[in-house]
Amino acid sequence: MIGKATEFPTLENDPARVYGLPKKMLLEFRILSKPCSVVRNITVKSVGILDKAKDASSLDSRYVLTGRSGCGKSFLLLQLVEHSITNDWIVLYIPRAKKLVDSTTPHEYDLRTRTYFQPAFSFQTLQRLQAANHAKLSALTTQKKHIFEKREVPLGTSLADLIGVAVKEPSLAPLILEAVMSELSTQTKNPVLFAVDDFQSLYCRTAYRDPHFVPIRPYHLSVPRLILDFASGKRSFARGAFVGAVTSSDTVFKLPLELKDALGLPHEHFRTPYDKRSRTLIEYTSGLKALHVPEQLSVSEAASLFEVWKDDKALVSTLHDEVFLSKYTESSGNARDFVWKGLLSTLET
Repeated sequence: MIGKATEFPTLENDPARVYGLPKKMLLEFRILSKPCSVVRNITVKSVGILDKAKDASSLDSRYVLTGRSGCGKSFLLLQLVEHSITNDWIVLYIPRAKKLVDSTTPHEYDLRTRTYFQPAFSFQTLQRLQAANHAKLSALTTQKKHIFEKREVPLGTSLADLIGVAVKEPSLAPLILEAVMSELSTQTKNPVLFAVDDFQSLYCRTAYRDPHFVPIRPYHLSVPRLILDFASGKRSFARGAFVGAVTSSDTVFKLPLELKDALGLPHEHFRTPYDKRSRTLIEYTSGLKALHVPEQLSVSEAASLFEVWKDDKALVSTLHDEVFLSKYTESSGNARDFVWKGLLSTLET
């Protein structure tokens, strides 16, 4: 199937529908009659990595998808999410991580943990986790008793019922999300995939401010800290993997020096001893491995994608071979440019 465009499976618990999608991908899928993607060599390689990771600790499988802007990192991450959900994995997918640090979700200070809770996002995350993995969560039970303020959840309660407590009492969502992730990290019945897009934003200066109007560090926010703990290996799943994808075109939340160093990515400027780095953020990059996505589609991959858009009547020109070769050349094989600046430009009048 390498080099061929295939439809995503139609599932009742489709993660693309439950968790949402990155904006560009969502717009593209709205134009197409059926969501699809191209199977590439990197797809097969990445799936092979996940197949090996399903029986081992996520400590050994913490990857970050890197590559040129528009090369297909988000599509590859979605392919891994779809593959996992159809192969008995429990999947937690966050397609727009920058929403956790751009001050668009409410936050409140918790004196006990000395972090800022994000109750609304925690509640939404629990709802989506439940919707995407309901059958698996119903079959798993808590390994200890949990106490949330005046609410007690006894040992042996299903994880689906544990999440149900947050549905009845949304104010407890941050504490229950923490408890659910703790339970998922110790269970061995199902492997767990934690997938995060816009991953680099969690290492950047946030748009949140404390009462003194000082920027809040990302690791002082409850959900980003949870993600960073699993990414850095401070916490891990008994079976599973962590996969992030960076967005190199984001001008607000740019790739930080700490993450570039950890992943071996090139720097825009020559590095000097005077470049400031955060020791805490360096700790949160520990053990991350770069999984590079090729910059260009091969001719066969681009041709398969071209056929999809042609069959969907998205092209005005009838000179298909000439259009394909010209658009592939103009875009230098870049996946996003090939579609948005190439194929869809034929619709302009």
